Amino acid sequence: MFQHLLAAALVLLSLAPIRAGEAPRNIVDAKTRDTTIRQLIETHGEAQTTRIRLGVTQVAERWWAEDGDVESFATFCNERFIADEAKLHESFIRLQDAMEQIDGHLHEVRRVLTEPMQLDTGPVSGLDQLLGGIDLTDHVDEDLYAGKVAFLALLNFPVYTLAELLEQSASWNRETWARARMMDRFALRIPASVAQEMTAAYTAADQYIASYNIRMDRLVGDSDERPFPEGLSLITHWGLRDELKSWYGQPDGLERQRMILRVMERIVRQEIPEAVIDNADLLWSPESNDVWAFETDGRGEKQKTSREPDTRYRHLLEFFQAARGADPYAPTAPTYVDRRFDLGRQIPEQEVEQLLVSVLKSKEFRGIGKLISRRLGRPLQPFDIWYDGFKARGAYSQQQLDAIVGERYAAVEDFQRDLPRILRDLGFSQARAAWLSERIVVDPSRGAGHAMGAARREDQAHLRTRFGADGMDYKGYNIAVHELGHNVEQVFSLNAIDYWWLNGVPNTAFTEALAFVFQNRDMELLGLESPGADARQMEALDTLWSTAEIGGVSLVDMRVWRWMYEHPDATPAQLRKAVLRIAREVWNSFFAPVFGTRDEEILAIYSHMIVYGLYLPDYAIGHIIAFQVADKLRQGDFGAGFERLSVQGRLTPDAWMRAGVGGPLSAEALLSEARAALE
Repeated sequence: MFQHLLAAALVLLSLAPIRAGEAPRNIVDAKTRDTTIRQLIETHGEAQTTRIRLGVTQVAERWWAEDGDVESFATFCNERFIADEAKLHESFIRLQDAMEQIDGHLHEVRRVLTEPMQLDTGPVSGLDQLLGGIDLTDHVDEDLYAGKVAFLALLNFPVYTLAELLEQSASWNRETWARARMMDRFALRIPASVAQEMTAAYTAADQYIASYNIRMDRLVGDSDERPFPEGLSLITHWGLRDELKSWYGQPDGLERQRMILRVMERIVRQEIPEAVIDNADLLWSPESNDVWAFETDGRGEKQKTSREPDTRYRHLLEFFQAARGADPYAPTAPTYVDRRFDLGRQIPEQEVEQLLVSVLKSKEFRGIGKLISRRLGRPLQPFDIWYDGFKARGAYSQQQLDAIVGERYAAVEDFQRDLPRILRDLGFSQARAAWLSERIVVDPSRGAGHAMGAARREDQAHLRTRFGADGMDYKGYNIAVHELGHNVEQVFSLNAIDYWWLNGVPNTAFTEALAFVFQNRDMELLGLESPGADARQMEALDTLWSTAEIGGVSLVDMRVWRWMYEHPDATPAQLRKAVLRIAREVWNSFFAPVFGTRDEEILAIYSHMIVYGLYLPDYAIGHIIAFQVADKLRQGDFGAGFERLSVQGRLTPDAWMRAGVGGPLSAEALLSEARAALE
């Protein structure tokens, strides 16, 4: 036994294991590759030449020293090439079934490990944090290569580039699409050590943001008066933004909105005193930045405090460094930016930016700004990027909405029981509403809320939203309806789809679009809205304003990532300065002409930038898609139409849009409707 262990150790030492960021060392030379191709053609015939040449090349590009020597490479290719189409189909189905179970069960394990941090079930222990940093899926792809499963797939099925997909897919059947999506799984070979570093960085950032609450009941202005109610604690940025929205049209609302803006500015500038974060024992003046001990009858002794030490930007930088470790293993998408746009969204970054700029530079955006200013009876303030007055709920106070929602949903179980009714009211048949409800579990979220779909058909999707001591409030309900849209799409595109490899939608912008369709009907589901003739026009104005807001934030996110790649050795302090500069530049380019103020930094507040690198553009694209999708769903049976869109699966964005709504992705429909509303 000892001799075997020693021999194995010597082999490992000779291979000099790959470290994060180190370029992969392919060992198959051109001569070995070409010889292997000739041998296979001789065995299987000239008719297989194209498949053989592509398959052997794909394996050679990913064959490393630990996979065996060049003779082992040649032997594997000669033994594992599948020429018979029937056997090829059998292999595809077998691999599909196996991967559904592997990915599905590991997804469930990950959900269990992270539940203490994601669900509001009590204090998070040190052990919980350690367990939350474990992601067993980091090892799966490595094991698939070590076991040669990945190589069998690469030898027998083609990996397509985005250009090839766009060029060839018009004539494909569903199985060809599914095979292409299967091979997306094996396009990159990233070592587990690199994937683990990304998981660790993401988990740390997620925990930081999930715990970043501002005690609004401890904010003070010029006097001892505390303008927010006792017990109000808000997560940044989601809770702060939604609280700000709720004060439109309310007495003293403008004063409170300005205070929230000041809180946001202190956070992005990292001027916020570290001690006041989620701390009920201190009073804080966002304006002066002074801190006092909390006394029930007013301010106590003034405290000496230090600012948060660029923690926000340290987490962003750590995720960037972890993501950059995968760059050498992605020759066709050599940066995280490329992978998010070309491989993830399957829309080039330049096209996304052009789409966002087309909205931000539109005369309709400027026209809505003037309309909002007239409605408010004052010049626009920076926080008016979140103006919410085009929605029907503008007729109700926050307190009224909270009371209505709290009475209906006092506990998680109440929302769970109401799912069938909600789905029926949305337009799903009674049978389909029951079928969907059985596959969705509602959880109390520690953070703002999210939807976690299943990965195998025997599992359930999870809807996470916030429940307070007094039950659900309107903010939690609004988020829950949005997340329900995600869950319904997730259930349909997994449980009702023909091929597991096609489960999901083209990219996250599409699931956001479908979720927005649900969210836009939240008041109707409470029985508070009866859409009138002008509802579509109001929706167009609201959607365009929201798209511009999140589009500006998205441009900041995109430009920050470009800056980080240009300055890979930056410090958190340098990154902070760069983010603020970029936020000001984007504001001055697109928002200053509408708002009349310059050098605002509010666009840097979004927590997505810190946790979900380059996720934000999906919201902007999603708003545009949602507008086109909503038009289509209005034309017939909503439930059947939503299901039909969902089960198209992971086609390219262009193919999905053309098949689903009859045209390409474009902001023109939204701009045209907004133009009509303004006129």
